Amino acid sequence: MRTALISDIHGNLEALETILEDINRRGVDETICLGDIVGYGPNPIECIDLVAERCSWSLMGNHDFAVLYEPTNFNVVAKDAAHWTRDILEEAVERDPVSGNRRLEFLNRIKTRKCHEQIYTCVHGSVRKPINEYLFDDDIRDDPAKVRRIFEMIDDRCLVGHTHVPGVFVYTEEDGPDFMRPSSLGNEDSEDPTLIGIHEFHPDEKAIVNPGSVGQPRDQNDRASYAILETNEDAPHKVHFYRLEYDISAVADKIYAIDRLDDWLGDRLFQGR
Repeated sequence: MRTALISDIHGNLEALETILEDINRRGVDETICLGDIVGYGPNPIECIDLVAERCSWSLMGNHDFAVLYEPTNFNVVAKDAAHWTRDILEEAVERDPVSGNRRLEFLNRIKTRKCHEQIYTCVHGSVRKPINEYLFDDDIRDDPAKVRRIFEMIDDRCLVGHTHVPGVFVYTEEDGPDFMRPSSLGNEDSEDPTLIGIHEFHPDEKAIVNPGSVGQPRDQNDRASYAILETNEDAPHKVHFYRLEYDISAVADKIYAIDRLDDWLGDRLFQGR
């Protein structure tokens, strides 16, 4: 089974289309979304429709929740973007009640937690707070108790998004927690420049995988990020991390043209932060 993992699209249509085209080329069995389809970006309607069409299921991210309900604990820029996105979705309902309401119903149906392949617990943030708790690599040093508690709450493996930083958290009884960025992992296909790292799961480790962000990377790398999870019965499971270039200028120009979206949301795409 080959499952594409996408997350944190944030209304970035150009990045999403680029990722989906690459997924098509690699012939995966299914695609799942770990949340935050909307928020920040200029094309929430198109991104919702593509996720609904292409993904087996999606999770509720904190920005999806904010658009449906209330953007609590958001900074001013994020809150304004959430309110703008909500207005855009409501205007779409007025123009076409059938498709507009179908879109809102899709968002309302998505869950905060799913189980994949009876092994992988899937949440947007963390198993402790599925919608909005961040798990950062710095937490291993700065808040080890938090990291240990989160690992105690998973049986084996977990898939998350939210931080917009790709990588794998691992935990063993002998060594405790660690975090590995894709660039530090091995790459068995050096002829593919978009494949930046592969992690093979070991029987004695717990692991939390973050595929990174499709639409707003925050690891000082401006390329869209996603991963493919391989779960063959007769071989160790693996996760492959990919980064792809897309037309950032086209997205940024759309953001700059929308008065209610802060220009910084376009600027940050070029910086990968």
